[in-house]
Amino acid sequence: MIDVRTAVNAANNYLLSIQDIIGNLQDMRLEEVELSEDRKYWLITLGFDIPAKAQSTLEMFNSSQKYEQKYKLFKVNSATGEVEAMKIREV
Repeated sequence: MIDVRTAVNAANNYLLSIQDIIGNLQDMRLEEVELSEDRKYWLITLGFDIPAKAQSTLEMFNSSQKYEQKYKLFKVNSATGEVEAMKIREV
């Protein structure tokens, strides 16, 4: 079985590998770690900030960038270290 550090690294690397799809990630952080009851999966929640979408034309030209917090839940196979799923983690 892989250790928690290996599981977190797998989730982090997976997220970074698809960053071009998600957008510019800022302030990535580990939020939660849990081993499933059957011990088959590490459930890893990573948090990060992404630039918020402008709500008005005025906000589009505002020089101070606003950010939204986002969370992703990763299901990492505890035997292989492979990321098997990524889901939106609601707060």
